Amino acid sequence: MGSLKDHPTAQPIPLPSRDSVRLAEKILVNITPQETRVAVLEDNVVQELHIEREASRGIVGNIYLGKVKRVLPGMQSAFMDVGLERTAFLHVADIWEAKQNGEPPKPIERMVFEGQSIMVQVIKDPIGTKGARLSTQISVAGRMLVYLPQEKHIGISQRIENEAEREALREKITRLVPADEPGGFIVRTMAESATEEELANDIEYLRKIWRDIKEHAKTMAPPSMLYQELSLGLRVLRDFVNPETDRIVIDSRENFGKLSAFATEFTPTVKPLLDHYIGERPLFDLHGVEEEIQKALARRVDLKSGGYLIFDQTEAMTTIDVNTGGFVGVRNFDDTVFKTNLEAAQTIARQLRLRNLGGIIITDFIDMDSEEHKSAVLAEFNKALARDHTRLTVNGFTALGLVEMTRKRTRESLAHVLCEVCPTCQGRGEVKTARTVCYEILRELLREARQFNAREFRILGAVSVIDIFLDEESQGLAMLSDFIGKPISLKAEPSYTQEQYDIVLM
Repeated sequence: MGSLKDHPTAQPIPLPSRDSVRLAEKILVNITPQETRVAVLEDNVVQELHIEREASRGIVGNIYLGKVKRVLPGMQSAFMDVGLERTAFLHVADIWEAKQNGEPPKPIERMVFEGQSIMVQVIKDPIGTKGARLSTQISVAGRMLVYLPQEKHIGISQRIENEAEREALREKITRLVPADEPGGFIVRTMAESATEEELANDIEYLRKIWRDIKEHAKTMAPPSMLYQELSLGLRVLRDFVNPETDRIVIDSRENFGKLSAFATEFTPTVKPLLDHYIGERPLFDLHGVEEEIQKALARRVDLKSGGYLIFDQTEAMTTIDVNTGGFVGVRNFDDTVFKTNLEAAQTIARQLRLRNLGGIIITDFIDMDSEEHKSAVLAEFNKALARDHTRLTVNGFTALGLVEMTRKRTRESLAHVLCEVCPTCQGRGEVKTARTVCYEILRELLREARQFNAREFRILGAVSVIDIFLDEESQGLAMLSDFIGKPISLKAEPSYTQEQYDIVLM
């Protein structure tokens, strides 16, 4: 499929301002030793879910004092020990010093040597047999800003598109940064409506972290960790809180203390919002979050009117189909379709956030003849999407009546975090019928009878398959036994899936 931009009708439609859709927001934090789960609620309806597990916690953003173990001139790379299970990988292109003067980079063997201690940051998690990828260019993320201790530069996030706003922020930061500051800052999207006080607090927070990192680097021996990217619980205070947030509810006493201490030191404006939940009933059960998680993993989503949506996630894109289902309306067919599409537009916007779907998303609304109806549905869809903090591009109805959009991938989707491919169907969503498997077995028996001279053949299969052999296909099995001149016995294996079978030569 080509780029959406190439489509003759694919003109991006500007989303309404997020300021126009302010809803009271509550953040629920459920922490256990094994995992942290965060739910974002708007008007007591779950909008977002974030899950982090201790066993699979990423290390991107972590800063280490590493030791060079081996330099490979042929690959222009070095392997470093940073205290992880596998050695990590540093390429010459990721060495900050190599990019400084605009000249061609020196060979890596002239920049690092075996046994050297270097401060590095992880830019890519270990995958499979590959170790983590490192960079010597350090950056530390704050709530409003990203600190670059090695280069004196002030950059503005590309997501802030208003030129006047960009210049105003640049001037504000230049004014707030102390004259003796050797490093630079990148302004995050979050800073768009920030006050000077908030920005000044963030600058101080980032400078303090960098001072601590430098102190640790002087006193610790390599390999050692100098800075760990915040856990999900702490990132809530740094990244999730916005002007609409009125409460952050935490269900763990110990972690409530940790988050309070962090807020006191680094985000004092957030501290009054913290609330410790001490009720008997689990926090997520009380607000219906557990139920929402189960619903967000289902393919079908029911609408209140009686219609329903079907979500299909594929490698290339996500498709969403809207159906009227049991909704028959009260006036006429056009009215029924219109009302179903309006409700679907709101539900889809919420489900995209809840399931964290990214990439290309195609929505097949029910066909509408009226241009007025189409415009109203599109306006409702854009209004609902304006609450989403992730970058979006929405295009109007195509010639085929589909709505195309893209949503930036920020992390793995909910289904990818909580689920794995079904071992029975291997992700197809379908299995062969018991009868289909029977006929496969008969063909396989014939092949093996011609190839091997066995005394007897035994079929091991699922109970449903063996049942068909004993009943409807018993005659076919007897005819095959006569044809090959060998007895065939059956054995049901309760542990076998429907498609699984074995033919044993006796």
